[in-house]
Amino acid sequence: MTLTVAAQAADLQVRHRFEQVGDVKVFYREAGNRNAPKVLLLHGYAASSFMYRGLIPMLADKYHVIAPDLPGFGFTEAPARGKYAYTFDQLAKTIGQFTEQLKMERYAMQVFDYGAPVGWRLAVAHPSRITAIISQNGNAYEEGLGKGWAPIQKYWKEPSKANRDALHEFPTPASIKWQYLEGVSDQSLVAPDAIELESFLVARPGNAEVQLDLLLDYRFNVAKYPEFQAYFRKHQPPLLAVWGKNDPFFLPAGAEAWKRDIPTADIRFYDTGHLALETHGAEIGAVIRAFLDKSVK
Repeated sequence: MTLTVAAQAADLQVRHRFEQVGDVKVFYREAGNRNAPKVLLLHGYAASSFMYRGLIPMLADKYHVIAPDLPGFGFTEAPARGKYAYTFDQLAKTIGQFTEQLKMERYAMQVFDYGAPVGWRLAVAHPSRITAIISQNGNAYEEGLGKGWAPIQKYWKEPSKANRDALHEFPTPASIKWQYLEGVSDQSLVAPDAIELESFLVARPGNAEVQLDLLLDYRFNVAKYPEFQAYFRKHQPPLLAVWGKNDPFFLPAGAEAWKRDIPTADIRFYDTGHLALETHGAEIGAVIRAFLDKSVK
């Protein structure tokens, strides 16, 4: 094996690292040549950077791929509730600092679920850094909010103990399993280890309250939708939406709405649920790769 071939093989190897960002020790997966165009992968609920385990190798031969775990998720080590503000503003601040420490001056980003409002904040704050956007069930329009949000929206309007207690099943293994399987016609495609890992991580002591805090704070994401949409209209980033059309939380209308603000947006739907990469990873990954190859120079 020549030195060049060995170096290329080393670049393709996924590495698992930590980066200290203030009082948060951010866990992340990394692959690809550090001099290559950068791609930031932001997960959501109920997931972690583990959701990108199949996608990272599909991109790493040409791109420098970085997938962090958000505070409150995965293997990122963050302060306890009360010592760290579990809000989307704070998550974006931590991840923004993370990208700066890793010298990510320009990058494409893929967002999913909670990763979307984190990513939108990064884009609004530094639009010149964003080379392209892929959204996999990462919403930015009110028409994209499905019926699954009804009890959560009730909590937003009246954040009482009773309404919070009514959501106690949301951060539980049973709820997470439902989110992985709902809307999936062939459930044998969903890896049980993904469900078990995320169930274990979310069920850690104190984490349920963190997740309920984030549910309450999500109302501020909806309030910021017009600000995010203004960014899309003004800057016209290349945008690909790859959407599980049976998602009970984020409806296809939320993906289609991008055409209002970015007429060139590429919108694609797949016959699956919330975590579309679990069932359609090879198909979606090929589309993402082609999109990046066309959009990122």
